[in-house]
Amino acid sequence: MRQRDDMTFPFVEYDRRLGDLRRRMADRMLDAVVITDPENLMYLTDFQTTGYSFFQALVVPLEAEPFMITRSMEESNVHARTWVEITRPYPDTGDAIQSLVQSLREFGLDTRVVGYERNSYYFPAYHQDHVHTSFTEGRLLDCFGIVEEGRIVKSPAEIEIMRRAARATEVGMAAGIEACAAGVTENDVAAEIASAMFRSGGEFPAVMPYVASGPRSMIGHATWEGRTVRPGEHVFLEVGGCFRRYHTAMMRTVVLDDLSRSMRVAQERMKLALAEVKAAIRPGLTVSDADNIVRGIVSENGVGARLVTRSGYSIGIAFPPSWDEGYIVSLNQGDPRVLREGMTFHIIPWMWGVDGDKTVGISDTVRVTADGCESFFTLAEDFTCKPEHAAAALDAGPLALVESVTGDGLEEEDAC
Repeated sequence: MRQRDDMTFPFVEYDRRLGDLRRRMADRMLDAVVITDPENLMYLTDFQTTGYSFFQALVVPLEAEPFMITRSMEESNVHARTWVEITRPYPDTGDAIQSLVQSLREFGLDTRVVGYERNSYYFPAYHQDHVHTSFTEGRLLDCFGIVEEGRIVKSPAEIEIMRRAARATEVGMAAGIEACAAGVTENDVAAEIASAMFRSGGEFPAVMPYVASGPRSMIGHATWEGRTVRPGEHVFLEVGGCFRRYHTAMMRTVVLDDLSRSMRVAQERMKLALAEVKAAIRPGLTVSDADNIVRGIVSENGVGARLVTRSGYSIGIAFPPSWDEGYIVSLNQGDPRVLREGMTFHIIPWMWGVDGDKTVGISDTVRVTADGCESFFTLAEDFTCKPEHAAAALDAGPLALVESVTGDGLEEEDAC
């Protein structure tokens, strides 16, 4: 291992992570592991690239020096970013899996028990089949989750990086809320969010912001599509800020009118769910109990809405296509696992189908502390109301309205 002081975390953090991984390997009687998940590579070595669709792997022997298999172009990332000293790059005309198998032979691992991440997005079945047909003298075992066991609890150093991500999230959300107005497009709102996030030091997130107005909010995972926001509508926003691949996320809702009775009920139900679950979160609470708190409150709404998903998920390191770590742990019914200090969750008591045609959301990213939890954010949870953008208030005409909200000197809107 090459000690260096220019990585995301101090070298001792990576040394600890590698040591913890090797202890889990020993418990599973594995002589080596082949790690292919981009998030796990980042966690263990600080390696990152947007070229993760090409095969890449970190091979960690139980005792010997780790080495990386990458596309030749990506070898520069190993040397520029990580503590890894040994690389075995393959050319674009080469066979990546054959390079892996040959490297296992080179380092005396071809007759040993080797773990691999069977469920990794970027280690597809045909690659796995190739390894199995070539690795004939040793034994291959699925070790999916062996790195995630370490990732689920964030260290103090990781929490500080997530605070940087939270800054980008909050600044981006505030810009999106300010940009919402009758006459602008969803693209305009998204552009303001992205610009604010990146100018504040945020990096490219695993998912760009969700911006859905009016009836489009009922389309799952819909985001900006050029639609013009109309007077009196609402805009659903979900923003995930990123710093060094660590993410935090939040949902907020803007209403271009005063709150209707049903929208006020929705707001208060979601706020109550967040307050109650955050009051209950502590080490030892089960995942199922946390989900039941949120689900029970949101489900009793009287305005026709539903919580159609899990009520939250682990969040931290992420590459596209998703910013969450929900495959490690999600807040779902029936899960008996317990929360531990240092876990981080995006809690999402959002409501699908208010009045049958509106999806709205308020959410929070929190870390589990020794005796409770703490939010990464300070932004108000209430819906932001802009009654001056209601249909009845547009006496000045839509063009004047648009100019008033896209020009200089914007003043922050008060939440209703």
